[in-house]
Amino acid sequence: MGRQKKTDRRLWWLLGAAAAASVAWLVATLGLVGSTLEPDARQSVWDLVGDRLVLIALTWAAGMAAIAYGLKRWFDHWVTPSVQLAEEAQVLLRTDVVRALPLKGNAETQVLAGLFNQLVVQREELRTEMDAKVLEAARGIEQEKSRLAALMSELTQSVVVCNLDGRIILYNNRARLQFRALSQAPGVAGGAELIGLGRSVYSVFDRKLVAHALENIQQRMLRGAGQPSSQFVTTTPAGQLLRVQMAPVRAPALAGSDGPSLELTGFVLMLDNITRDFEAESAKDQVLHTLTERSRAALANMQAALDMLDYPDLDAPMRERFLGVIREETTALSQRIGELQAGSADSLKTRWPLEDMLGTDLVSAALKRIETITSLPASASELDGSLWLKVESFSLLQALVYLAGRLADEFEVRFVQMRLMPAAGSPGKAWLDLIWSGQAMSTETVMSWEMDPMKVGGETLRLTVRDVIERHNGAFWFERERARHQAFFRFLLPLANPQEQVDAATFLKSESRPEYYDFDLFKTTEQTRNLDDRRLTDLVYTVFDTETTGLNPSQGDEIIQIGAARIVNNKLLRQECFEQLVDPQRPIPAATVPIHGIQPEMVLGQPTIAQVLPAFHAFAQDTVLVAHNAAFDMRFLQLKEKLTGKVFDHPVLDTLLLSAVIHPNQDSHRLEAIAERFNVTVIGRHTAMGDAMVTAEVFLKLIPLLAEKGIHTLGQAREAAQKTYYARIKY
Repeated sequence: MGRQKKTDRRLWWLLGAAAAASVAWLVATLGLVGSTLEPDARQSVWDLVGDRLVLIALTWAAGMAAIAYGLKRWFDHWVTPSVQLAEEAQVLLRTDVVRALPLKGNAETQVLAGLFNQLVVQREELRTEMDAKVLEAARGIEQEKSRLAALMSELTQSVVVCNLDGRIILYNNRARLQFRALSQAPGVAGGAELIGLGRSVYSVFDRKLVAHALENIQQRMLRGAGQPSSQFVTTTPAGQLLRVQMAPVRAPALAGSDGPSLELTGFVLMLDNITRDFEAESAKDQVLHTLTERSRAALANMQAALDMLDYPDLDAPMRERFLGVIREETTALSQRIGELQAGSADSLKTRWPLEDMLGTDLVSAALKRIETITSLPASASELDGSLWLKVESFSLLQALVYLAGRLADEFEVRFVQMRLMPAAGSPGKAWLDLIWSGQAMSTETVMSWEMDPMKVGGETLRLTVRDVIERHNGAFWFERERARHQAFFRFLLPLANPQEQVDAATFLKSESRPEYYDFDLFKTTEQTRNLDDRRLTDLVYTVFDTETTGLNPSQGDEIIQIGAARIVNNKLLRQECFEQLVDPQRPIPAATVPIHGIQPEMVLGQPTIAQVLPAFHAFAQDTVLVAHNAAFDMRFLQLKEKLTGKVFDHPVLDTLLLSAVIHPNQDSHRLEAIAERFNVTVIGRHTAMGDAMVTAEVFLKLIPLLAEKGIHTLGQAREAAQKTYYARIKY
């Protein structure tokens, strides 16, 4: 399919014009001659010629064939080489490809190609000089990057930097390893679907949780905190417990400004997997609790027996009886300790750590969230601005919004107020009240609300108000103030010591360096635009290829390997790859082994396509798929939709079709031919990863050439591709 050559349309137009001109000339000649003859002579001539019209037509056709042959030879020698030279020169002009143009066609075209080659040499000499100057000027920037790398290498924590859209723009190798450990399918491609430049951090963290932490940071920045930060603990989809420390990335301060900028451009996440730490702590607490509660009765029995043994007139049978009680209780106590030591790890209950938060910040966030989600006016009544709370603010805010929503829905409450004060008679505690005016509420209703799963903004949570209270080791009740005709829910919460920043001990040392970063992604803010309207240079791509048992997906051929790489910010990220062999659960034909090099024993024990495709789907999430002859690869993916439950409805671009858009007059659009035109080195051809890498480099070369033809957006590229000759290929 790649070797078909399309005839230049201008040749057909010229041939048609020649045919029309010859017919017109012949008709005009006959008409002129006929006009000079008498009617009898004209009839005689017609009688003479009429029987030989077929011979005349054949003579005319032979003449036209000769003209067509001559035109074709003329085009091949004069026109086609010039068109091909123009297309190949455009590659040299618009990309960084450096190669000599072939000398073909007529002498003038060959001379022109030689001049082009001389100009390319001169341009490369100038570019080399310019690159040297730029390199010298950029040494200062490289030094800053090296300092950043050295600083990151001192951290043992996982560090991830994101823009305000939650897209990852920097991470160190420690974070890469930790994210892969969080994968739900770590055996497939090393869990590479979770982390990568341009990938959303919300595949691991709840978007609302991160937004809440950012709100806390912004409030502290507005108060003038020098190093505002926020901390939260969350569970991942894989069930891991993470402690996350968030710090802001500020915009550069304007010249002449007195202090740091209050504008955020992103945020830094420092991650600790604390699952094992808190399991161990919970186990210790459980053992201590069991020993203290269950041992009291045994100790009391032993104490009573010892008291009775102090009586001097106690007879021998009774003394032996009390000694038996002591022995039995001692034995039971020893057995209990052994059971606890052996089985404590099987009955753990995760303890959620609490963060220190200024009480006024919590109230401010609660008021804003109540108004946003429930549309209920909310205000502060009495606030003690000096109180610092030790809370898990995300779940506590969910509880407050849930209660306010039920008040509005079931009791038609028109507004709520919040109050924060020290708890009278309870040192180290604070009262947080949610106040309203309205009809009375029964105790049964309060208990029902406390035990029901919370529903916030149309989303039902697994947590209840009781769970939130137990998490804080606090209390919750309902009271009425008859004098004011008000009622309120009261939360009893623990106090914390005031602090504005995390202790420096939080930032520990590490051996990894930031090998992956792209600061230009800070500019990416248009995440909600329709993809068809997005510029090709702004999109994130997953360039992939498959190796298969054969060429007929509809007749039982299966995928045996998937390879993919990512393009982010117009750069190929070679270190962020997806490469996985697949067990096809059917024989691999011997005739195909020399092509892809995959022996049958290589796929034995590998994951099946039902395991691999969900991981690849996650790897390609929120990206545009790119492949060479994509119709072939996409057909294999589409046939597995029912089996895997994953639909690959991503936008798709095909480098075969795009090459035909850019170079319609080239003889071949095979991947090797395109790579040769663009001077792309082909390594690992007919392996999934090798072909994916070559396709990615070719695609990057095509983007500026598409722009030259006025094709700037994804929609324009897809529309142009569908108009090409090769778009008719189906599988």
